[in-house]
Amino acid sequence: MFLLAETAQTNQGALGYLYTYGPLVLMFVVLYFLLIRPQQKRQKTRNQMLGALKKGDKVVTIGGLHGTIMEITDDTCVLRVNDATKMTFDRSAINSVTQSAAKE
Repeated sequence: MFLLAETAQTNQGALGYLYTYGPLVLMFVVLYFLLIRPQQKRQKTRNQMLGALKKGDKVVTIGGLHGTIMEITDDTCVLRVNDATKMTFDRSAINSVTQSAAKE
């Protein structure tokens, strides 16, 4: 009788690992597809947008400032806010492009 009970427990050893670690693995897979993967896509899109910036683009900074790119380097860009004001920003401070120079 005890021998049968021990045999049943040893056969469930492999299934026991599956029941123990299966939900944990499933949770990591779900977190990857719900959180990590979409963030990677957004980051890739943002990097493409920052790489495509050029002189004459109308942009909005992360602070909400609207301006036109007058000069651009690898790290910085100079925005013309109005006729008399030019401001220098990090390239990463650009949030979005409202109008591309090619469309004008």
